[in-house]
Amino acid sequence: MRLFMEVRIPVEKGNDSKADGSMAEVLKAFIESANPEAAYFHLWEGKRDAVFVFEETNQAKLMEYNEVLFAALDAEIRIQPTLSLKELMSNL
Repeated sequence: MRLFMEVRIPVEKGNDSKADGSMAEVLKAFIESANPEAAYFHLWEGKRDAVFVFEETNQAKLMEYNEVLFAALDAEIRIQPTLSLKELMSNL
């Protein structure tokens, strides 16, 4: 299933994790594990925000992704199934 994941990182924890290098390590590990087809990084309401689109068939894997991001970055995470335009059009 294709998933859309948004990861929002609080300012203070983001600053600390950037300074100690843990943000780069955690994001790199997530990207290597989830292998997203798209990854975007931006600001949202003054906080660091990332959006990933990736395939995952094992729902238990989501807990692994989430827990690392929660623990290391105090991240807020939103995950939802998503469709490509082609998938949407073929089902209308």
